[in-house]
Amino acid sequence: MEANSSAAANAPAAKACNFKFRGDGSEYFKIWIVNLLLSIITLGIYSPWAKVRNNRYLYSNLYLDNNNFRYLAEPIPILKSRIIAVLAFVAYTFISQQDPSAGLVLALALTLAIPFFVNKALAFNHRMSAYKNIQFRFKASYGEAFMVFYIWPLLGILSLGILYPMAILKMNQYLVKNSAYGTTAFNFDATYKDYGVLFLIMIGVGITIGLPLWGISLLFASLNFVAPVLMMALYFILFTYFYAEVTNLFYRSLSLGRHRFKAQLTLPGLARVFIINAVLTVLTLGLYLPAAKVRMTKYLCDNLCLQAHGSLDNFIAAENDSITALGDQFGEVFDFGV
Repeated sequence: MEANSSAAANAPAAKACNFKFRGDGSEYFKIWIVNLLLSIITLGIYSPWAKVRNNRYLYSNLYLDNNNFRYLAEPIPILKSRIIAVLAFVAYTFISQQDPSAGLVLALALTLAIPFFVNKALAFNHRMSAYKNIQFRFKASYGEAFMVFYIWPLLGILSLGILYPMAILKMNQYLVKNSAYGTTAFNFDATYKDYGVLFLIMIGVGITIGLPLWGISLLFASLNFVAPVLMMALYFILFTYFYAEVTNLFYRSLSLGRHRFKAQLTLPGLARVFIINAVLTVLTLGLYLPAAKVRMTKYLCDNLCLQAHGSLDNFIAAENDSITALGDQFGEVFDFGV
């Protein structure tokens, strides 16, 4: 016991490797507005090029430990995937008009196919994302995706919300545990209790404060105009708190091998970002949206770090060796870029 305690005490402390987003709102606006105009002029044909330009800017300005990420996709595969999707929709529309019963069968088939296509799209997007020349991976089963997108949300509704925290947990487990950086899989160790407590806090505070406000507005007619404003403020605070805590829980539960993540979003800091973004987006009739995205991304990255246990460079070097030894066995013929 003493030997174990001594070893734990002598273990090197985790190194905090910070995330930083170095993008600029005005730069991103120029990319966004050009992408929007060209996509409209070309009736959407330019949209794959727009997506690639957009993601390459965002990825290249996202840094971890002073090294940036890369987006590797090319527009043509994305364009082919979207053409297939459009043709499928046109075929469905035509068949539905000619034979409604056949259209219903086709709609059911397309609905059942959604988990398959989501898996393929996630696999494509992961493989097109890289850090220090190592690509991310994603591989999930159809059954798991079907449960996450259809069964668990349905159970959340049928249980009157009791199983809704479980639905969120299962979704996060699906996204994380099927992902990998090179050959090392991500892990997610949050529990139903973790999410359930957050839901109970939000519901409890909402009822404790909301009911008295509603009762006061009924008793005093002069407060009829004040009560809705106070209720909106309350719901905004609850939403912001919930968003911050769910995000913190997600990253606190996320690990990559021995390395863990940590997020420290706060209610005041996040509320400030939400309010500024909302006000400026309304005042500019939506033109502030790109800068709002940059502001939100910067705030998240400023409050997010990777706690590296051991040398991050050695870990990445080992991943390179593993990938070289295995060869490129991860490529999939039927990946879909969307």
